[in-house]
Amino acid sequence: MSPHVSPYDAIAELYDPWSVSVVEDVGFYLDEARRSGGPVVDLGVGTGRIAIPIAADGIGVIGVDASPGMLEVCARHAARKGVHLDLRLGDLRSPPVEERVPLVICPFRSYLHLHTDDERRRAIRAAHDVLLPGGRLVFDVFAPADDDIAATHDRWLEREPGIWERARWDREQRTLTLSVKDDTAATTMTLAWLDASEWEQLIHDCGLVVEATYGWFDRRPYRGQEDVVFVARRPG
Repeated sequence: MSPHVSPYDAIAELYDPWSVSVVEDVGFYLDEARRSGGPVVDLGVGTGRIAIPIAADGIGVIGVDASPGMLEVCARHAARKGVHLDLRLGDLRSPPVEERVPLVICPFRSYLHLHTDDERRRAIRAAHDVLLPGGRLVFDVFAPADDDIAATHDRWLEREPGIWERARWDREQRTLTLSVKDDTAATTMTLAWLDASEWEQLIHDCGLVVEATYGWFDRRPYRGQEDVVFVARRPG
């Protein structure tokens, strides 16, 4: 995930219509931001889907993303909504944040862009170092179920009107190569998944304590669902 090249640049203008139906996590992350009191660091801020509602609630947000194109769209959206975001071009593994904050979030499975345990540890340690003692890292990831793979593998499916998506799953490598396109833009990216227990071990390795593990954004307990939401605390 270089800060200079991102697969999201090609679809920066397409991203919002592509993800328009993804709303279930906004209230969850807003509640976490309110609980923290802010400011909040949003890793993988994208076009501001989560950050703008948090900022509109009066909570300071530092948004980091590796895509200049996405940050441009985010800045435009924030200006239109009349909210301030501190937007910074950077990498999940070494975010350009010197401040110390009570909450770091990494929504919408952004850690799946990291492909090795070394990269994942670097990213989680970087989040740890941004947190105040007692601060929390909150993020969501997923591991696909067999029926999801069977239903989507190597098929172009219309995700939203005029926007198509193809998933190529590799169970052995545990990667998803995802292609997105419409009539004007296209991109391909590769995501890598882990089991929830492996994420928990990485969190522990990086000096954080898992406070909660949810199976969805309504805070239901995690019991092996595809999606998992971690709330991890920096001791102190």
